[in-house]
Amino acid sequence: MQISRRNFIKAATVAAILPRFHAGAAESEAGKGGFMRHFGDGRDWFFEKRFGMFIHWGIYSVAGWHEQHMFRKKLSRAEYVPFMKQFNPVKFNPDEWLDIAEQAGMKYLTFTTKHVDGFCMWDTKQTDFKVTRTPYAKDILARLADACHRRKFPLCLYYSCADMNQKNYPSAGRPYELRAPEPGDEPDLNRYLEFVRAQVRELCTNYGEIHGFWWDANVIKHRDSSINAMIRQLQPKAVINNRGYDEGDFGTPERDWDSSVNTKPWFDKPIEACQAVGYQSWSWREDEDYYSDAHLIRSIQKVLAKGGNYLLNVGPKADGTIPEESAAILRRIGKWFGRVRESLIDVEPAGMLASNRDIVLTRRNNTLYVHLVKEPETGSVFLHPMVDLPRRGVLQNTGEPVVFDVA
Repeated sequence: MQISRRNFIKAATVAAILPRFHAGAAESEAGKGGFMRHFGDGRDWFFEKRFGMFIHWGIYSVAGWHEQHMFRKKLSRAEYVPFMKQFNPVKFNPDEWLDIAEQAGMKYLTFTTKHVDGFCMWDTKQTDFKVTRTPYAKDILARLADACHRRKFPLCLYYSCADMNQKNYPSAGRPYELRAPEPGDEPDLNRYLEFVRAQVRELCTNYGEIHGFWWDANVIKHRDSSINAMIRQLQPKAVINNRGYDEGDFGTPERDWDSSVNTKPWFDKPIEACQAVGYQSWSWREDEDYYSDAHLIRSIQKVLAKGGNYLLNVGPKADGTIPEESAAILRRIGKWFGRVRESLIDVEPAGMLASNRDIVLTRRNNTLYVHLVKEPETGSVFLHPMVDLPRRGVLQNTGEPVVFDVA
């Protein structure tokens, strides 16, 4: 089937209504590879919500730094810890965050409880390097969790396995060493893992229902599957990513670095791709360079259409507000997503009909959705042969009819 460029380029997605859907051998081949649509338990919410908000926020926001600035610039604890005395996010309002997320079409939220710097955004009993020891003095996570539970908005927790503030953390010998031990440090993996277990137990028992754990910055030799087992026991609905203490439930391709996002017609395992609205940092930077709306939309479209989840990050400022530039991007994405949502949610990948990587296809019953992720160099968009021709085609952005031909 051939769709003329003149008609197609007006919008990113066409809905083609078929008398019945049958793609012959190509469809049979797709069934062999398959893609996982359910776990068969409480974790299945993950395959229903699909599009989430990622939040990177901590005392690094006081200086407007990259969230890993501490170890990249080899700052000592004595140089970094004083930033907690300046952290006073008096404008933090979790409902405003959730309003923006909903305007973007997002259905869940993942929040950084502790990044590589070790600063904790909840009232942990395991360290004094925490938000309740700042001028703000309140438990940020408790306020966010209360808002999420009240609004039935699933909450997932990011937790860095690496911790530059803990004297027992064994940084040396990693594939990339975060920072050399300071005088007085006593690297001890077993003692550090006891610290992790105690913190994870707090997170799983003190903040209501938790829908996911998003580990980061671990290495294989530090794995301990008992930690994930504890999460599963305490929070049975929680999905767990693959960057922590075992292989977890889903993969985490980051930004545009994983070639499988571009080369596979669908994902054969659960994945959640993550991306930030800015390409310099995940946390707030005053001099951030933002991705274009078109770049982010193409990225979201490719991942969702191939059966993955998508986590889009913004970094709040030190006062607790999401920067207007970031919020505006999310609102614009939300307007696009509202028009094409039916083609990306509760659908199946149909990449076996795509003639090249610039076309992504999804299907629901007898409707085939054609997503153009790059403007075609030729005058038309071609699909592989189908048994039945479409009855009609519609541009989802405008509702206009689409011209298509048999080539």
